[in-house]
Amino acid sequence: MTVSPDLITFGESMALFMPQENRALEHADSLQSAFGGAESNLAIGVSRLGGSAGWCGALGADPLGRRILKALRGEGVDVSRAHLSPEAPTGLMFREEVAGRLAVHYHRRGSAASRMTPDRLDADYIRGAKLLHVTGITMALSDGARETVLEAMRIARDAGVKISFDPNLRLKLWSIEEARRALLPAAELADYFLPGWDELKLLYDTDDEGDILRRVQALGSVAVIKSKGDGTLLLEGGRSAFIPFYPAEKVVDTVGAGDGFCAGFLAGLLKGMEPAEAVRLGSICGSLAVQGRGDWEALPDWASAEQRLNNSVWVER
Repeated sequence: MTVSPDLITFGESMALFMPQENRALEHADSLQSAFGGAESNLAIGVSRLGGSAGWCGALGADPLGRRILKALRGEGVDVSRAHLSPEAPTGLMFREEVAGRLAVHYHRRGSAASRMTPDRLDADYIRGAKLLHVTGITMALSDGARETVLEAMRIARDAGVKISFDPNLRLKLWSIEEARRALLPAAELADYFLPGWDELKLLYDTDDEGDILRRVQALGSVAVIKSKGDGTLLLEGGRSAFIPFYPAEKVVDTVGAGDGFCAGFLAGLLKGMEPAEAVRLGSICGSLAVQGRGDWEALPDWASAEQRLNNSVWVER
């Protein structure tokens, strides 16, 4: 691909295994296989909404890695800059439901994605995009992955490419002290900052709402604070707006809701929407994502999202 897609992202996409029913892994007779990862989920979401998206992460040169790459390509995501490593495997995750609660077990130490380094980046590929989207999950994988994210942000910033940053705090990967040292400086480089409200309380080490909002506003970015009560708080240019969640008719699987929201928001921006309207689209996509099983399988296409955005009537037959 000689022309960069509008949105570029990268990170770790892992093979996913889970019981076919809501059972504990130790009592499951068989496992369903799929895959997932915050950044690849988002790339699929943007592509389904009619945007052009590229994912340039690293996978093992193994059957699982090749399967993930083919699936991304099949969803219209550009993977021309993705890397299949012969030296390291594709990461694995196992998901189960125990006593009504979701549990995820990771086997990602030493994975291909954890060995990412800045020299793997195609700077011209990034410079040709309109948006770079990165998350704190990739930064938590290793020192090299963290520096790769920061270098990608620097390349984008120098080229005038807008940067979207979701801290996506995962305390299974690092301590809160480590996370603060990495994520807060990264947030200062972003044009669009996409944290959750509970994440902000942890990152800023306070429950003081006024203090948190002042610190976010001081970043100077467009901040989209997810799950602030029953909606999303949008902070832009000293102004704030609260946008209620779009209701879900039936919640099947909450995994991927945040990625669906971010995909909708960024796809909206790429379509020329104002941030508030893009947040509405993001809320619709997050709502639809939780109504099916899987990390990305229930993410909507543009026709489905637009129908709800315009409050159109659904004609069943």
